[in-house]
Amino acid sequence: MLQPARAEVARHLEQYRAWERLMLASPDNRAVRGSFENTGYTLCVLMGKRCAREAVDAAELYLNPRQPRSGGVPYDPHDLYGPREPRERRDPRDPRDPRERTAARTCPARSANA
Repeated sequence: MLQPARAEVARHLEQYRAWERLMLASPDNRAVRGSFENTGYTLCVLMGKRCAREAVDAAELYLNPRQPRSGGVPYDPHDLYGPREPRERRDPRDPRDPRERTAARTCPARSANA
């Protein structure tokens, strides 16, 4: 897929942020609001997104792929499934299930007392 030039994306993202600050400072000003919406539309076209917020997130990710996006955290697969348990190396000569070996190794006193 054809990607936009990073310098263009950075320039339009900077313009979007500037108009965003002005619009938040004076939401009644129609000229400021119109310019803000135009820069948002331009980012949508550049990044191939349907809304300005998605376009801004995509632009930030495109410019800084290793940095977390604004308001977000880096993707961590453990968030979805929880932390993984370390896998024990299996001795191919040992016919027992690895879980049995672990239980036998961690609780030798329990079997002696029972």
